[in-house]
Amino acid sequence: MFSKHPKGLIPAALANMGERFGYYIMNAVLLLFLVSKFGLSDATAGIIYSVFYFGIYVLSLVGGIIADRTQNYNKTIQWGLMIMSLGYVFLALPLFSENPNGGSEWWTILVFTCAALLMIAFGNGLFKGNLQAIVGKMYDEFEAEAAKEGPEALKIAQEKRDAGFQIFYVFINIGGLVAPFVAPLLRQWWLHKHQLVYNSDMASLAHRYIADGQLTQKFQETMQASMQTGYQFVDNLTFCQDYITVFNQGIHYSFIASVAAMLISLLIFLATKRIFPQPAKKETTGVVEYTPEEKLAMAKEIKQRMAALFAVLGIAIFFWLSFHQNGQSLSVFARDFIRTDSIAPEIWQALNPFFVIVLTPIIMWFFSRLAKKGKSISTPRKIALGMAIAGMAYLFLMIVSAYNHYPSGDVFRAMNAEQLSAAGLAKEGPWVLLVTYFFLTVAELFISPLGLSFVSKVAPRHMVGLCQGLWLGATAIGNLFIWVGPLMYNAWPIQYCWTVFFAICMVSMGIMLGMVKWLEKVAC
Repeated sequence: MFSKHPKGLIPAALANMGERFGYYIMNAVLLLFLVSKFGLSDATAGIIYSVFYFGIYVLSLVGGIIADRTQNYNKTIQWGLMIMSLGYVFLALPLFSENPNGGSEWWTILVFTCAALLMIAFGNGLFKGNLQAIVGKMYDEFEAEAAKEGPEALKIAQEKRDAGFQIFYVFINIGGLVAPFVAPLLRQWWLHKHQLVYNSDMASLAHRYIADGQLTQKFQETMQASMQTGYQFVDNLTFCQDYITVFNQGIHYSFIASVAAMLISLLIFLATKRIFPQPAKKETTGVVEYTPEEKLAMAKEIKQRMAALFAVLGIAIFFWLSFHQNGQSLSVFARDFIRTDSIAPEIWQALNPFFVIVLTPIIMWFFSRLAKKGKSISTPRKIALGMAIAGMAYLFLMIVSAYNHYPSGDVFRAMNAEQLSAAGLAKEGPWVLLVTYFFLTVAELFISPLGLSFVSKVAPRHMVGLCQGLWLGATAIGNLFIWVGPLMYNAWPIQYCWTVFFAICMVSMGIMLGMVKWLEKVAC
C-alpha cells in the first residue's frame, strides 16, 4: 500500500493528520457548542457554522495565491499552523456571560468566539491547499522520473497518483477518527465531577427556562434525569445556570488538545520540510523563447484545462453541500432522533473517518484489480459514481423517516414522553447512522481524494497552488449553503429534507456522466 510512492508522502500526511486531529476536535462539537453556550437556535448556529466552513475553504484560495506569488510554500504552511494554534488558544478560554441569553457581555463573548473561528479559518487557508499542492508536485516529479524509464513505467507511476492521494486522505481521517471522542468525553467527565449527567436536550431547555421561566413537563423530566444524587439543588434557575456553565467548560478545555495537536503538526512539518518539492518553483536556467504558434497552442491547452477544472468544481459544490450535513442536519438528527443514551451525538461523526480508514484499502485494491485487467475507471467516472452513492445515503434516510412518520425536528423536540407515546413516535437505533455514514463515506472516497488527484492532473504547472485553492473554494461555496439543512429539518417533516439532498446528488451525477468523455480527454 505504501511502497513505491514518493518519500515525502508519509511526512506530509503525518503533518496533515496532526492538524486534522486538532481541527476535528473542534468541528465535532461546534454546532451543538454554539447552541449550548449561547442559547442560539439550530438555524442561527448553523449559519455561523456555514460561514466558518465557507471561510476555511475560500481562504484556501487566498493561501494558494499567496504561496504561488511568494514561491514559498513552506513558510506559508508554517504561518498557517501558527495562526490556527492561536485561534484554538482563544477558543480554549472558558469565558462566560452572567446573562447567557443576551446583554453586551454576551455579545462580546460571541464576537470573540467568531473572531477565534476566523483565525482558525485563515490559518487553515494558508495550510490546507498548499500542503495538497506539495503532494501533487511530488507526483509530478515522480512521473517525470518514471518517464525516463519508458512508457510502461510512466503508466504505472501515473496510476500511483490516485492511490497516493487516497493514502494522504487516510491519514487525515486517522486524526478525524479519534478527535470526535475528545470533547464529549471531557465534557461528560467535567459534568460528572459536578454531580451532573450529560443530556443532549438539557442545555437548550435550560436556556429556554432562563429566557422565559416556563416550567414545562419536558423541562422537569429532563432536569431530573440530568442530576446525580450528590448534586445540591437550590432552584430551577441556579440549576440551569450551573448546567450551562459546567457543560460548556468541559468543551472549552478540550480545545487545549487542539492546540497541542497543532504544535505537533508544526514540529513534524519543520523536521521534514526539506524533502518537500516546491510547486511551480522557477528555474534558474535561461529563458525559453516560444513561437507565436507555440504560445497559441499553450494558451488553448490552459483554457481547456481550466474549463475541465471548473466543470468538476461545479459538481464538487453540490457534493460538499450534501456531505457536510454531517456537522449540521445529520448532527442534530443524531441528537434528536437517535438513541444516544450512552454515546453523545457528536461521537457519531467518528463513523465517517472510521469507514474511510477501513474502506480505503478495499477500494484501492478494487481499483488496482480493475487496472490490471485493463478495465480502469477514470477519475471523472469515479466522481459520477460517488454522487450516486451519496444519493443512496439520503434515499435511505428518506425511507427510514417516512416509515417512522417523523415530524420536523422542532415538533419532535417539543413533545414529552407521554405525547411521543400517544403519537407512536420513538427514536431509532444507532444502526441508522451506521448505514448512512457508510454510504456517505464510500461516496467521499470516490470524490474527495480523487478530486484532488484530478486537480493535480489538469492544473497548469504554474498555477497548481491556485488550482488546489479553487478546489477548496468550490468546497467553500458548498459549505456556505449547508445551513439550509437544519432550516429544512426544523421546518418540514424530515423526510422532505432528505429528499432535497437526494435530488441534488442524482442531478449532479447525471450532469457529470454527460461530461465524462470530454473530461477524460482533457485529463489524459
